[in-house]
Amino acid sequence: MTSPATIALLGTGIMGLPMGRHLIRAGFPLRAWNRSIDKAAPLGELGATLAETPIEAATNAQAVVVMVSSGAVCETLLFGDDGIARQLSPGTLLIVMSTIGHSEAIALAERCRELGLGWVDAPVSGGEKGAREGSLSIMAGADAVDYDRAKPILEAMGHPLHIGPAGSGALAKLVNQLTVASTIAAVSEALVLAEAGGADPAKVRQAMLGGFAYSRILDQHGQRMLDGDFAPGGPARHQMKDTRAACDVARELGLDLPLLELTDRLFSDLVNAGGADLDHSALLLEVRRRNGMDAGELDRNG
Repeated sequence: MTSPATIALLGTGIMGLPMGRHLIRAGFPLRAWNRSIDKAAPLGELGATLAETPIEAATNAQAVVVMVSSGAVCETLLFGDDGIARQLSPGTLLIVMSTIGHSEAIALAERCRELGLGWVDAPVSGGEKGAREGSLSIMAGADAVDYDRAKPILEAMGHPLHIGPAGSGALAKLVNQLTVASTIAAVSEALVLAEAGGADPAKVRQAMLGGFAYSRILDQHGQRMLDGDFAPGGPARHQMKDTRAACDVARELGLDLPLLELTDRLFSDLVNAGGADLDHSALLLEVRRRNGMDAGELDRNG
């Protein structure tokens, strides 16, 4: 029987830590690195080897899973002054699960191929809950050979789907984030409208859950809004990063997407008002603020 691939996991934050747990439980030998190494300690308790540097984790690994906060951090990790890409053995498979830009993914994939490295851009949807449960939706951009190599690894963390060539996964994630962000905005406005008109927002939400307006965002984030629970699962600053990236792609393609542009402005205003580290469902507070309603303290975290 073929031994499972040794995996390096770079980034063990809110999402990376539970993803690492699933990789260990699936039987993959794991080496983990995080800039704050204490955040990787729970994986060490499960048998992972903790590394002090990214290259220490990645050396001789068959696959390197990257789950850091942004495309800029990812590019620095791979190709910065101490970047790991040029130090990896040809044939090493890079699986970038961070949310990065469409053009970034295409460019990074090409640079990795020039070094003889495999590439999969595999961003995820499902948030911290999906990461904990191993039920993430994983959108993969890769050639068929690299995807087949990555598939068993991705299946340990969720439900992968091969979207198309390199960059396709990143584009699919931006489409997903556009949909999530605009739906959060719609739910925020709906609950504010119900309250202002004298209806009980909780009962309005309950009625909507049984009809055509049902969505997981109305269900889960709508309840967060009613509870005032804005402890971050997906911070607003990350949501804004995604809407900005989607706006950039739309402009590159010559598209006019007014709902995306409005949603991006709403999240920008929330972040600028002090809500950067609140959950993205805290957009409700920005809608309330715009309408002269009590938004509470924008620095509250639930």
